[in-house]
Amino acid sequence: DSELIIEYGEPFLSNLDIFLFSLIAGLIIYWVMFRKKAEAIPEFKKLETPAPAARESSFIEKMKKTGKNIVVFYGSQTGTGEEFANRLSKDAQRYGMKGMAADPEEYDMSELSRLKEIDNSLAIFCMATYGEGDPTDNAQDFYDWLQESDADLDGVNFTVSFSSCFFFIFVNDDGNLEEDFVSWREQFWPAVCEHFGVEATGEESSIRQYEPFDSKNPFLSPVTVNRKLNKGGDRHLMHLELDITGSKIRYESGDHVAVYPTNDSNIVNKLGEVLGVDLDTVISLNNLDEESNKKHPFPCPTTYRTALTHYLDVTSCPRTNVLYELAQYASDPKDQENMRKMASSSPEGKALYQTWVLDSSRNILAILEDLPSLRPPIDHLCELLPRLQARYYSIASSSKVHPNSIHICAVVVEYQTKTGRTNKGVATNWLKNKVPTDNGHKATVPMYIRKSQFRLPFKSSNPVIMIGPGTGIAPFMGFIQERAWLKQQGKEVGETVMYFGCRHKNEDFLYQEELEAFEKEEVLTQLNVAFSRDQEKKVYVQHLLKNNKEEVWRQIHKDNAHIYICGDARNMARDVQTVFYEIAEELGGMTHTQAVDYIKKLMTKGRYSQDVWS
Repeated sequence: DSELIIEYGEPFLSNLDIFLFSLIAGLIIYWVMFRKKAEAIPEFKKLETPAPAARESSFIEKMKKTGKNIVVFYGSQTGTGEEFANRLSKDAQRYGMKGMAADPEEYDMSELSRLKEIDNSLAIFCMATYGEGDPTDNAQDFYDWLQESDADLDGVNFTVSFSSCFFFIFVNDDGNLEEDFVSWREQFWPAVCEHFGVEATGEESSIRQYEPFDSKNPFLSPVTVNRKLNKGGDRHLMHLELDITGSKIRYESGDHVAVYPTNDSNIVNKLGEVLGVDLDTVISLNNLDEESNKKHPFPCPTTYRTALTHYLDVTSCPRTNVLYELAQYASDPKDQENMRKMASSSPEGKALYQTWVLDSSRNILAILEDLPSLRPPIDHLCELLPRLQARYYSIASSSKVHPNSIHICAVVVEYQTKTGRTNKGVATNWLKNKVPTDNGHKATVPMYIRKSQFRLPFKSSNPVIMIGPGTGIAPFMGFIQERAWLKQQGKEVGETVMYFGCRHKNEDFLYQEELEAFEKEEVLTQLNVAFSRDQEKKVYVQHLLKNNKEEVWRQIHKDNAHIYICGDARNMARDVQTVFYEIAEELGGMTHTQAVDYIKKLMTKGRYSQDVWS
């Protein structure tokens, strides 16, 4: 029996309680008296529910299941590291082994300690870096794990006398990367064969990955502004503004915006003509490796036109592996011989690839046009061509001032090659044609944000020295806008010094009106501009730095200034760094070695940052 506890002075049940109680009781009685007799439940044979696919997080289980003994992990930002990893995993087949390429972001990397469970196993890490040696986005978690945890790799050996080995390759787009990779690979595989006591199978034939048949979220940002920045000259420098209203996208000054371009329709059409193919044929390329996470090289089904326009890189110089695979389709033995020679590691082959492909800037179309005997099947060509990658631009605005738009500053790439052809940059020419219209059709750009370490100092009172000639001024427009905003908020803002460079004052002084206005408002403490070609002797930003050496040394050594450099990595960034060494030597009384260490310490402390490209 249940006991009811009643407080005096209050009725036990209100009218509403009585009503609800009656209603519930009635429903229960109805269900008991009038419900249908329960029907017999037929017995079904219990289906064995398959265990979740181990490949979701365990590369070890996947390797065991598929008989793989080589795993090639890649850290890739632009696709190069991933491409090399795929090439190495396919190479394994030629040496009697089975390999798989793997994204460390998709697997539990603590399982590296289990690699010894697989006989003759090998792990290769093909790792790229970007910015100032930062790990790529997909390798960040793996990098953090290596840094922060005590990796349990007991029993996993790092020498060539044990069963499980690790090899690291670092991928950077300096010099002839393809040549370096081919040379390394030619020595790598024989060493692996010798270590494991295996021999090459002699299978030098084409290794196909996708099977042809006949019939994958960026934000689509409307372009609101697209204007030419330069007043003259033969180049086209442009300023674009992308609307991100309602997208909930957030960015910081110094971040990068990634855009997905499409290829020029003229190139796509010419490829179709040269190969004699109906580009509107519906096709699907399916991965022959059923266990692969990547079932198709691009979203399928699709058409050859869509694949060549949106997904495949048709303008870059083909790498040597592509030439090797295509050589079999050249009917002229001489063409076939030269293509295979260029794919080899011989000095003659390297020289031929350098001059005929790289120095001449031959893309796949140019190669097909100059080798009339080479007519590969288009499905194999689509399999071999690398993916068309996103292009990254330093954001030229501050979210404090422009929360709903992202600004881009870029120069349209167009140049004459040694073969007399005109080559055009894929993304910049595509962006150039993204003109805002009022006819109801909005030009849009698929985009997303890539976070950067290129950041203003936490304390706004710290001085900043910004060095960015040409379109290298982009992130500094965001920095200056933000310093102006901070000043308007009543914050103490330190010296803000800009070193900009261009060819002619009257032609390509980018953002001249804005910069001069910031200087007049004393947001910019100094605006130093080098017009390289307005006088007989060329003057660059590094010369202006050297002229202001006493002031520069005070800002750096006494006032804790932060240095930022954006632009060309090969010449400008290197020359500017040399000037900082010289200033430290001359005014700091240091030896060259001490000066180098001094700048390195600034980098370590986050006071010397570079956003550079080659």
